Amino acid sequence: MSTPIIEFKNVKKRFGDTTIFSDFNFTVEENEIVSIIGPSGSGKSTLLRILMTLEGIDGGYINVAGESLWHMHWQGQYVPANSKHLHKMRNHLGMVFQHFNLFPHMSVKRNITEAPMRVKGVSREDAEKSAEKLLNLVGLADKANSYPNDLSGGQKQRVGIARALAMKPSILLLDEITSALDPELVDEVLDVIRNLVKEDSFTMLLVTHEMYFAREISDRVCFFDKGAIVEEGKPEEIFISPKHDRTKAFLNAYLGQ
Repeated sequence: MSTPIIEFKNVKKRFGDTTIFSDFNFTVEENEIVSIIGPSGSGKSTLLRILMTLEGIDGGYINVAGESLWHMHWQGQYVPANSKHLHKMRNHLGMVFQHFNLFPHMSVKRNITEAPMRVKGVSREDAEKSAEKLLNLVGLADKANSYPNDLSGGQKQRVGIARALAMKPSILLLDEITSALDPELVDEVLDVIRNLVKEDSFTMLLVTHEMYFAREISDRVCFFDKGAIVEEGKPEEIFISPKHDRTKAFLNAYLGQ
């Protein structure tokens, strides 16, 4: 078997006296699309934030694209990663957040070009060409010179997707990307992800409450509760014939099964 592109080994994570993960193990294969579902507070978004190095860990190891994320080899020892190592590892990952996190004082185009130019040293010309292609991909070619405050929530989230893709990540993390949107704007954002999956190969890890979308797009669905994977499997297994009572209760609350 190939080496997973994401691998959690006995990972521990605490916030104060609250334990989020205790000896947590989890893998994602290259080009696999995995949806994580579950109740609030089950550790879903924390998992993504740890991968983006926005939250540290209190024990265990994580490998991304064949390298340790939070540790590195130094003078023959395995030690906590320094900022240079973390910076390098972030290049593998792109994240789209719940609340867009766009820079309000920058145009749409500059929101997309800023990180490739500053972080990766891409020339302005190449960054702008890439931004134009990405804005066309997400259906916002006419909004390049607009500012975030001029956009709808769905448009802002589509810019967020374009911005993440501009860094050319091998892994795309999506954290409840429709939760802050009005219901009528949800489909326009989900359609972008559908088209993206059709056009290119991605490793994608989604935290979502859009159950029908998770069923449609995923190779695997994981049901989280209290920092553990209670049940996982192909979408039809989880959504049509879940085995665990906790999974059944959760899906019944969402889907009325």
